[in-house]
Amino acid sequence: MALSTVQYSIDIIKEEARRLVRKGVVSRQQPIYTLCQYIPAREWAWVERELEQSSYLLRDRIGDLMGREEWEND
Repeated sequence: MALSTVQYSIDIIKEEARRLVRKGVVSRQQPIYTLCQYIPAREWAWVERELEQSSYLLRDRIGDLMGREEWEND
């Protein structure tokens, strides 16, 4: 069995979530497990492990994962 060369750190997962929300593909209100549709199935176990180590549950909202966003004043 070959190991995936892709490493998913919690920061990479958060950035991917932000990217998908910005594109309008997913909503901040959806559960984190929604992200599994956009991450290759063979790599999802790595993502789940990283989320678990960072104390996130798959039922938590994507917005919880993203945290507070910084907005520049116009």
